Amino acid sequence: MKDLTLLQPVLVQVALTFVLLFWMAKVRLEAIRAGTVQRGEPGTRPVWPGRAGTISNAFHNQLEMPVLFYAAVAFSMIAGVTGWEMTALAWAFAGFRIVHALIFTTYNYIPHRFMAYLASNIALIGMWVCLAITVIRVG
Repeated sequence: MKDLTLLQPVLVQVALTFVLLFWMAKVRLEAIRAGTVQRGEPGTRPVWPGRAGTISNAFHNQLEMPVLFYAAVAFSMIAGVTGWEMTALAWAFAGFRIVHALIFTTYNYIPHRFMAYLASNIALIGMWVCLAITVIRVG
């Protein structure tokens, strides 16, 4: 049987994204009911006020850099780069993304949020470097 350990932090990252999705739907619906949404011209995004805007931004942030995380994990599994180093970096990425989302949706102090964002990206770069080194050595 294949070692699927590397998929565990992926499942955590996916769960985080879905939690934020459902939370975003809830606060957006509340904003719609309150009539506080600022609608722009047709084809433009509405401006979500207050909490709805914060949660929406936190959700959309989970659709940016994590794309490279998912790709790194998929390519690593295809290439057989699933050792402890890659797994530790994947857990670091997912963990820092959780911290980032918690800061974003609570007190939202940008220097703290940025540090969590930076740490997650350093882990992600590490994943790609591990993959690249293996591909270059084998290639």
